[in-house]
Amino acid sequence: MAVSHTPTGFVSLVGAGPGHPGLITLRAVECLRRADLVLYDKLVPAAMLDHAPPGALRRCVTELAATHAERCGPIHDAMIAAARQGRRVVRLKGGDPLVFGRGGEEAHALRAAGIPFEIIPGVTAALGAAAFAGIPLTDRASASAVAFITGHEQADKPETLLDWPALARFPGTLAIYMGMARLDAVVRSLIEAGKSRQTPAAAVQDATLGTQRTVSAALSDLPEAARAAGLAAPAVILVGPVASHRSELAWFENLPLFSRRILVTRPRQQAGALVERLIELGAVPVVLPTVEIREPVDWAPVDAALRRLADYDWLAFTSANGVQALFARLWALGFDIRALGKIRLAAIGPKTADALRAFHLEPDLVPAKYQSEDLAAALRAVIQPGQRVLLARADRGREILRELLAGHCQVEQVAVYAQADAVELAAEVIDQLRRGDIDCITLTSANIARALLTRLDDTCLSHIRSGRVKLATISPVTSAAVDALGLPVAAEATTATMEGVVQALIDEIRGRG
Repeated sequence: MAVSHTPTGFVSLVGAGPGHPGLITLRAVECLRRADLVLYDKLVPAAMLDHAPPGALRRCVTELAATHAERCGPIHDAMIAAARQGRRVVRLKGGDPLVFGRGGEEAHALRAAGIPFEIIPGVTAALGAAAFAGIPLTDRASASAVAFITGHEQADKPETLLDWPALARFPGTLAIYMGMARLDAVVRSLIEAGKSRQTPAAAVQDATLGTQRTVSAALSDLPEAARAAGLAAPAVILVGPVASHRSELAWFENLPLFSRRILVTRPRQQAGALVERLIELGAVPVVLPTVEIREPVDWAPVDAALRRLADYDWLAFTSANGVQALFARLWALGFDIRALGKIRLAAIGPKTADALRAFHLEPDLVPAKYQSEDLAAALRAVIQPGQRVLLARADRGREILRELLAGHCQVEQVAVYAQADAVELAAEVIDQLRRGDIDCITLTSANIARALLTRLDDTCLSHIRSGRVKLATISPVTSAAVDALGLPVAAEATTATMEGVVQALIDEIRGRG
């Protein structure tokens, strides 16, 4: 008689780092990409969950119990149950799993249940806070050691395990986690144990994020300084001579877009590059896709054109979306790259050109400026009368390219993808706009501008009219669409690229835009 065995899954206890999406490790990303279930902490950024497959179940541990103290058992049970069903589980924890993260307790529970597991370290909060606040944790002249300390010990301990006199004498830097709620008591304990009241100290809230806030003060003054600044958890407290280096080494808060809340309105699958660039510059990106990219309602015109590509002399693309959609359809019809034959390729700008290069195709023509008028002028300069041009584009948008070429050559236009206004705009983001909590809205096409601005209520629009919420556009064409709605443009890119939009934002904030 055959014996049935239920496959045993696997659990990865993974450190997500201190919050910045770029500080997750490559190994952590590898684990997430294979996950069936991701159990994540509340403070883990949503962007990190995007590394998991679309079909993976994502579950925040706050769903398992009302309070932190009650969650340990349910977390253990959830991991074990999923693993026994043969699933790959990622337990995604802020910082490092083994530094005040209860990773050891979870590993013991898995071991007792016979579940195979691994532990993937992460950048712990103190390292992120120190680096992004400009405070070296060690220094040859003043700090030869670092101590990681919890400011929130287990409530049912009979007595503290912290030796305050030893910590006061410690020859280096004290990095205190979870200490904001007891900051007065922590500082008092250190001073009463002999730590100098004038010891440099700092508290870093939301370390590594665009919302980071840092307060520096002498140790005795730190609690009052933190209260005056409104600092709250999550925060790391750094105590020691090294904290004085911040006055010279602070860099993160000096980034050109630091703390600015920038609304990204591109389709979700296209927003990533702009979001990453904004994070690099210290901004807090908020994603609100206002249009969606879909397949055309009818593929027949596209299919007919693809089956006679040899009849065309030029194939012109007005977006990276068009490149990806056309070649996806070409493969679906059973063709490969050889179907292009001797056809020449034109791209409206560098991103569209890069999309062609992803298919190992070098564009024959990219205009110096990236508008349809410029592409038309460049094509007219090289196309011979009577030659045939195929334009691959969206189902809506300006007809200017076809119109400018029509009198010079034979032009056929096909919609290789469709654009549709997003069915629903995220309520929480609209609420931020109503409160005026968004500093700037990026508009990267006239369609996107109309799709968003015509759906905003009077409260949102009043913030735009007053300049509290600013609009940044990618081109004069997009600016014209905004102007037609009676709204002001605060910044316009000088080159019609995402980097151009970013530079326009920087210039506007610096007062030059």
